[in-house]
Amino acid sequence: MLAAITVDLDRIAPRFEIAPEQIQIIKTPAEFYETLKSKISKAQNQIYLSTLYIGKTEHELISTIRSALQNNPKLRVSILTDALRGTRETPKQSCASLLVPLISEFGDRVEVRMFHTPNLTGIRKRIVPKRINEGWGLQHMKLYGIDNEIIISGANLSSDYFTNRQDRYHLFSSAALTSYFSKIHSGVCDLSFSIQPSPEPAGYTMTWPTNNPAPSPLDSPAQFKASASNHLSHLLTPSATPTSPTPPLESNTHIYPVLSLVPLLDTSTELPALTTLLTSLSRPPFYPSIWTFTAGYFNMTPSFRRLLLSTRPRSGTVLTAHPHANGFFGSKGVSGMLPDAYTHLAKQFLKRVRYEGLDESIALKEWKRGKISEEGGWTYHAKGLWITFPTSPEVSDRLDREQDPSIAVVGSSNYTKRSYELDLEANVIIATLDTGLRKRLGEEVKWLGEYAKRVNESEFEKPDRKVSIGVKLSMWLVRVLGGAL
Repeated sequence: MLAAITVDLDRIAPRFEIAPEQIQIIKTPAEFYETLKSKISKAQNQIYLSTLYIGKTEHELISTIRSALQNNPKLRVSILTDALRGTRETPKQSCASLLVPLISEFGDRVEVRMFHTPNLTGIRKRIVPKRINEGWGLQHMKLYGIDNEIIISGANLSSDYFTNRQDRYHLFSSAALTSYFSKIHSGVCDLSFSIQPSPEPAGYTMTWPTNNPAPSPLDSPAQFKASASNHLSHLLTPSATPTSPTPPLESNTHIYPVLSLVPLLDTSTELPALTTLLTSLSRPPFYPSIWTFTAGYFNMTPSFRRLLLSTRPRSGTVLTAHPHANGFFGSKGVSGMLPDAYTHLAKQFLKRVRYEGLDESIALKEWKRGKISEEGGWTYHAKGLWITFPTSPEVSDRLDREQDPSIAVVGSSNYTKRSYELDLEANVIIATLDTGLRKRLGEEVKWLGEYAKRVNESEFEKPDRKVSIGVKLSMWLVRVLGGAL
């Protein structure tokens, strides 16, 4: 069954073959942070960090990068963030002002780029409040490459992601895969603004380099997109598969990078790949499968929901954040409405599950570990998909074996309209026959579910879970203006 899936994926995305032991699944935010710092401190040649933002007070992380640059004269560092998020607090301390001293100290050994969506320009850019302007598109990839290793995650680089915001983090020790994503990172950097030191109050300037292969997205959005497509599209296709993979082709573990770069390209590989996977699950021999889908922000597209439900699984679990574990819980202004908005969408999902007659096989679980506004509270930001194929009758009673996934998807995507129409997203599909790796993927599902509780429609009828008309109107308004949650 796995071979049939990989044949389909080979037509969509590049394939990298690695040994199962080259994949480390990191469990906690603290372990993620310590691993990241350790790898950075030992870097010899390159560090590239693609993220939405680096927290404006992450001085320890910057100090770790600075020490690595001081200790290794050949080391070069490239950092890519989002322009809207990275400069939001200007002229006060921001991600941009935090990073610019590295350029002052190390010159062209350090590159800081910030991607600006071509979807927010002109009068729309002037009238949309900074707190919600990210709803029109972001640099959302989370790629942390150090020499010949890369951490692929959904986590950004700020204190909550290092302490009390649960995410997923997979470390791949593969020179070929790290090199591939380095090309993706560099390609987007070439289509982004450059941050440079400045005596201005903000401490930096954001300029469009003349050697970028496209005009600024703020000046010529259409021409920017056309030029970007020429610059990047070849990297997403199967032709980007390495010609001399290591280890040899006998490997039973395949990695498929799947990306959504729709603000830059007319095509995406993430959605076609996931559509292929889920469509396969709706028919023999893949039916009925077991799957777990998770997204901290519950807002899957209608088409993705249809694909999930059409699998009619033996057992399907959707895992999302309880409002008290939502990163926007307690926020001021419009963003404070988001937890209620996701509650409304979760209720709609359960109604659809009931309508399809899938109440017994598909469960919605909410993750909650304390309350984020109180001491000891955590938020939930994990996203991804795990798939377990049906087993043959002779091993059908081996529940432990049945539950171990053969396929897992990890990366930055939230599987939303933003992911497929507005943001830059990077993920990988892991396809494996290895029993050890499958067991570790199964353990990942279990520990992510430790703080999750199943909910039904009656949960959303409780007074504290009612969604106001104001929230529903705000959701409508964002859609009318061309944005997305």
